[in-house]
Amino acid sequence: MGIHRTLGEGFYWDDLKVGDTFNTVRRTVTETDLVSFCNLAWFTEELFTNLHDRESMAIQGRVVPGALVFSFAEGLIVPSIQHTGLAFLETGMSVKGPTFVGDTLQVEVEVTEMRATSKPDRGLIRTLNRVRNQHGTVTLEYTPLRMQARRPS
Repeated sequence: MGIHRTLGEGFYWDDLKVGDTFNTVRRTVTETDLVSFCNLAWFTEELFTNLHDRESMAIQGRVVPGALVFSFAEGLIVPSIQHTGLAFLETGMSVKGPTFVGDTLQVEVEVTEMRATSKPDRGLIRTLNRVRNQHGTVTLEYTPLRMQARRPS
């Protein structure tokens, strides 16, 4: 008999091994996303909020904050940890290039580290998450360490 899975339930720690990879679905960043995020998070930097005088800014296009890209990436990953992710413990993060309104994002996830914990119902898992735009260009990388539930016996 094979493993019974529940739709909408994420991976258990036991389901994965170092070297496993998966891709999320894709999501396009809209103008509404940018405006809503800037208002919610008080990102008042003119790079994100000023549509005029773009020639004097570091990036000419309608760029979005790396924090929004990270937030979208985590949202795209949620199905893989739904009901099984216990804690987000830490991450290292590097913005590799700009993301613009109109870009479509997807996260490539690679399992890079796994450790059992002293409690038999959970383990630790680190992944390398690469956020790619529609051209395949990596715009953000981060390496979260999560506590993940182990498969119930």
